[in-house]
Amino acid sequence: MKKYLMLCFAFVCFSTIHAQTTLEKIKSKKLNETRDVQLYVPEDYSDDKVYPIIVVLDAHYLFESVVANSKYYSYWDEMPECIVVGINQNKTEDRANECAYNDASGLPEKKASQFFEFIGMELIPFIEKNYNTANFKMVVGHDLTANFINYYLFKEVPLFDAYINLSPYFAPKMEDRIVKRLEEFETKKFYYLATSDEDTKKEAKRIRGFNESLKTLKTLKNENIFYYYDDFTEANHNSLAVQAIPRAMSKIFTIYRPISVKEYKEKIVTLKTSPYLYLMDKYKTIKDLFGFEKRVTVNDFMAIYAAVRKAKNNEDLELLAKLGKKEYPDTALFHFFMGEYYEKIGKPKKALRMYQNGFSMSPIDFITKDLMLDKADKLKQDFGW
Repeated sequence: MKKYLMLCFAFVCFSTIHAQTTLEKIKSKKLNETRDVQLYVPEDYSDDKVYPIIVVLDAHYLFESVVANSKYYSYWDEMPECIVVGINQNKTEDRANECAYNDASGLPEKKASQFFEFIGMELIPFIEKNYNTANFKMVVGHDLTANFINYYLFKEVPLFDAYINLSPYFAPKMEDRIVKRLEEFETKKFYYLATSDEDTKKEAKRIRGFNESLKTLKTLKNENIFYYYDDFTEANHNSLAVQAIPRAMSKIFTIYRPISVKEYKEKIVTLKTSPYLYLMDKYKTIKDLFGFEKRVTVNDFMAIYAAVRKAKNNEDLELLAKLGKKEYPDTALFHFFMGEYYEKIGKPKKALRMYQNGFSMSPIDFITKDLMLDKADKLKQDFGW
C-alpha cells in the first residue's frame, strides 16, 4: 500500500510538471529543420520580473529532473524562478551528429557546428523575444552533450554563465582548453563536474584526472571561477544524473540562498569588517549576477541583526533599521531596530517613541506587538515615566 501511494504521488508530480510544460516547434534556418523544444515557464510568470534561462540538452530524459529541482529550490527561495528550455535529442543518430567533433582538432564539425549556432543564434533569441529573461544562463549536458556544452566557454563572450557537466565524454584536447579558458575569465562563471564509482571506466578516469589538474593548477585561484565536483558512490553512468542535478543547482545558487546557520557561523560571526556590509555585498552580487534586485529576506535581516548585536556595532544597527524601512515599510522592523539603536546610544526618549510607534505596525518574525509594548513599558519603568 505504501509503495502504491508513493507511485501515485510520483505520478501526480510528473503530471503536474508535464501540464505546465509546452512543446514548441522552432523552425531552424541553421539546421534546416523544425526542432521540438520543451519549455517550462513558472506558473506565476509576471512581466514585472525577469527569469534566468536554463538550457537542457538530452531533454527527452533530463528535462523533467531539471524542472522539478528548479521548482523545488525556487519554492524555498534557494534559487530564482527560471525558464527551462529543453532540446529533445532522442534520435540516437541525430544526437551523435549534433555533438560530433573532428578527431584531430577536437572541435565541432558539420551538423555539430550548425547545432552550436542554432542554440546561440535561434533558440536563446526566441526565448528572450517572448519572455522577460535575466542575464544569467545555465546549460546542462550528459556524456556527449556534456562535452558539447564546453564549446560555449571558448566564445569571446560565452553564452552561458553556469555549466553542469554530467559525466562528460571529453573530446581530444578538451581538458587543456578548459583549464586555459577558465584562467582567463574576468566575470563570474560556474563549472560543475560529476562522475561516479560505476561510471564508464575510461571516461571516469579522464574526469578524475581532469579534476586533479584543476585543483593543482592556478585555474582555481581565479576568484571569478566557482568550481564544484562530485564523485558519487552507488551510482552508474545514467543514475548519477538524478543525483548530480540537485547537487549542482544547490551549489551554483549558493549566493542566492538565505543565510544559513553554517554561513552565519563560518563567515559572518568571524568577520573583522561590518556585518551590514557583508549583507550589502551579498545582495549586490545577486543583482550583478542575475540582473535583478532581490528583496532582502527576513531571515537575512535577523541573521545580520544577531551578528550586529554580538559585535556591539551600533552604526550597523542604525543602517539595518533604515534598510528595514525600505524593504518592509509596513512592518515594525524599522521601529524595533531603531528603538534598540537609540537605547544603545543613550537616547531612551527617542527609543520609547520608536517602540510606541511600532506597536501600530504589522508584526514581523519575532517582532510582535507584545514585544514592542514590553520594550516601551520597560523603558518607562527604568526611567520612572
